[in-house]
Amino acid sequence: MPYAIDRIDPSRTAMIVLDMQNDFVAEGASMQVKQASAMVGRLSDTLDFCRTTGIKVIYTAHVHRSDGSDMGMYDDLIPEIAERAALVDGSPGAEIFPGLAPAEGEHVIKKHRYSAFFATDLDLILREWGIDTVVISGTTTECCCHATARDAMFHNYRVAFLADVTGTVDYLEVGQGALSADDIHRTTLAILARTTAHVMTAAEFRVLVAAEPAA
Repeated sequence: MPYAIDRIDPSRTAMIVLDMQNDFVAEGASMQVKQASAMVGRLSDTLDFCRTTGIKVIYTAHVHRSDGSDMGMYDDLIPEIAERAALVDGSPGAEIFPGLAPAEGEHVIKKHRYSAFFATDLDLILREWGIDTVVISGTTTECCCHATARDAMFHNYRVAFLADVTGTVDYLEVGQGALSADDIHRTTLAILARTTAHVMTAAEFRVLVAAEPAA
């Protein structure tokens, strides 16, 4: 394995839960990510484990103002955002999915781009907490999770990327061939494992949290 974490210290680790919002997770939502919906239970259990072991949990919500003042290129890239049909700040769809609601005192970082580090105070908060390792969960694997993992590495954090509590969608044909969600997910994990993060399952993550410090 090109990159490996041999132990996770709960006191220096934060779980980042990316964009598990109603517009992405709720059944029938306009931008529903089926893989994200399917792993809600596993993610909920993982968050309970983090809270029990003292790992801080921090959420992100991808949102845009209704007047479009923070929209950027999304007006051209994603129709649901351009039409203000999803991810509108303050709307029910932009809220964290109820089955994954933040515990008391846990923060939700509002972001306007894929990366949770771009134009937010996430890095400031993590450094105030003394964090050196971040754990990536949520949706989508190749966009917001991937971008956040990359930026975390650029900021010198160790990155654990959870393969079975991240998920994505099928890609329709736009000139380069259609891709299934499974193919996109697997390919992104392979790229991250080679260039950016220690890719692991939620069960493997728990083992590393419980591991004894090296002598």
